[in-house]
Amino acid sequence: MSDSDYIPPKVWTWNKDAGGRFANINRPIAGPTQEKALPVGKHPLQLYSLGTPNGVKVTVMLEELLALGYSGAEYDAWLINIGQGDQFTSGFVDINPNSKIPALLDRSVDSGVRVFESGAILMYLAEKFGAFLPKSQPKRAEALSWLFWQMGSAPFLGGGFGHFYAYAPVKIQYAIDRYAMETKRQMDVLDRHLAIHEYMAGDEYTIADMAIWPWYGALAQGVLYEAGEFLEVDSYKNVQRWTTQIADRPAVKRGRMVNRTFGKPESQLLERHDASDFDTKTQDKLQPGS
Repeated sequence: MSDSDYIPPKVWTWNKDAGGRFANINRPIAGPTQEKALPVGKHPLQLYSLGTPNGVKVTVMLEELLALGYSGAEYDAWLINIGQGDQFTSGFVDINPNSKIPALLDRSVDSGVRVFESGAILMYLAEKFGAFLPKSQPKRAEALSWLFWQMGSAPFLGGGFGHFYAYAPVKIQYAIDRYAMETKRQMDVLDRHLAIHEYMAGDEYTIADMAIWPWYGALAQGVLYEAGEFLEVDSYKNVQRWTTQIADRPAVKRGRMVNRTFGKPESQLLERHDASDFDTKTQDKLQPGS
């Protein structure tokens, strides 16, 4: 049966063999699949994540806080390999019942504070340290508006365009066209805004930039889904300027390395437990013979 002949049944049933890159970890129910505690390091902040765009948001924020001298932002970053189902262990589900990375545990507070959803983590850290979120209006409202814009828009880019363009077992033109159109509309929204603003909230670098850059900056660089030519990302000149400006920040360069499992070995720091790890524990330095 072709896709054009498909008629939805009265009651949907799960076909776990439907295919696709992530078919082995997708399922229609929540909860843990195995009992396993999470590791805990020496710092108050424990991050359980992976170097995807959502994970990069938080490691960039933490590295930016440390660059400003907030020693309380020292953190342990533990790798959660979603391809192996680490997000479904009992320990991870205790912190994030939605079984998605990233998840944060703040042990500096009595009994600990769990925070899940990348946008919530950025807000929590911004309020905890009093940084990267304007305190006065209207800049605060502008930063939060763009933060929530990203949280609502990225699923169209990732779960929509990215899935059907790069990961689906078959190429469906209708789906690709639908989500390509929306992705280009979003890029145009950003491009028009950045034509008159240096950063998302105006002249101040905030958590809104940290949230948007790992997704749309990677798209502008042509690396996300290798879709740069397809979406003509070079035509968004203002997004390109902003992307480069943020990518050049030292804390951003460090943050995008943490929990990274792809790319050049020297860009992969699978776990981060100390600032010196960037110099001594990247994959190029840990590989045999290095």
